[in-house]
Amino acid sequence: MVDLSVRVGDLRLKNPVVLASGTCGYGRELAKFINLKMVGAITVKGLSMEPWQGNPPPRIHEVYAGILNSIGLENKGLESFLREDLPFFETIETPLFVNIWGKNVKEYVLLARNLDAVERVTAIELNLSCPNVEKGGVSFALQEKVFEELVGRVRHSFTRKIIVKLGPQIFDLEKAIQILEREGIDFVSATNSFPGLAVNVDEQRFVFSRKVAGFSGPAIKPLALKLVYDIVSVTRLPVIGMGGIVCWRDALEFLLIGARAIGLGTVNLIYPDAAQRILKGIEEYLDQKGISSLEAIIGKVR
Repeated sequence: MVDLSVRVGDLRLKNPVVLASGTCGYGRELAKFINLKMVGAITVKGLSMEPWQGNPPPRIHEVYAGILNSIGLENKGLESFLREDLPFFETIETPLFVNIWGKNVKEYVLLARNLDAVERVTAIELNLSCPNVEKGGVSFALQEKVFEELVGRVRHSFTRKIIVKLGPQIFDLEKAIQILEREGIDFVSATNSFPGLAVNVDEQRFVFSRKVAGFSGPAIKPLALKLVYDIVSVTRLPVIGMGGIVCWRDALEFLLIGARAIGLGTVNLIYPDAAQRILKGIEEYLDQKGISSLEAIIGKVR
C-alpha cells in the first residue's frame, strides 16, 4: 500500500491535501461531499475578531480558466465560530488550521491570543493580503516594517504552529522569508489570488464596486508554481503550495518542485469532491511507478 503521509516541519499529515481557506467555509459545507477525515488538514475561512460583512455584490465573476472574487473577507467573527463551528471539529481528528486577518497589528495579536487557548486549533494561518487601515489601506504584505512587527508579535502570542500565507504582492520575497525564519514562523503557504480586473462592456463600467478583485483558478497555476519554486529555493521553511490545482497532476507538480503539501481552493467550487479524486490519482500514479512513499518524490524536480 502506498504511503501518502508527508512531513510538514515536525507536523505529520496523513496525506498532502489541505483544504485551503475560503472555499471550504467553516468545514461543514464540504462535509456533504467528502469525508473530512480523509484530508491532510482543513483551513477554515478567514476570521476576524468581529463579524465582517465584506463587499457588496457582485462578489464572483467567472472568466476564462478562473474566477474573480470580491468577497471582501466576509466572516462570522471569532466568537460565533468558536460557539457554532468548533464543536463540529471535535468529532474529527483532521488537523485544523484557522486563517485569521485584522485591520491592524493589534487585531491579529488579539486573535492569536484567543486562539492559543483553543487546543483543537493545530495552527493559525496569517492572511497578510488584507488592508492595514492604520496605514492608509495598504496591504500588510507591502510594508516591510509592519510585516515584521506583525509576524513577531503574533509569534509571541501563539504557542503552536504559525503559517504565513504569501501572495504574489510582497515587498521583497527574500527579505520577507528572512523575517519569517528569524521570527520563528513554522510554515509558508503560497499563493493567494492575483489582483485582476473585469469590465462590464454592456454597461461600460467595472464589474466590481472596488474595481480590483482576486483572480484564482487553473489559469494562475504556472504563476503559482513559479512563486512556490522561488520560495522553496530560498528557505528551509516547509511550503504548502497552492494556486490553480484542479487535478492530481497539478498537485504533483507542486510536490515535485518541493512543496511539502498542497492546498485546494477554487477547485472546491467546481468539484466539491476534488480532494478525494486528487488523492486517488496521486496514489494510483505512485503505485503504477512502483513508488511506495510520496516522500520519495517531494522536491525531485529542482
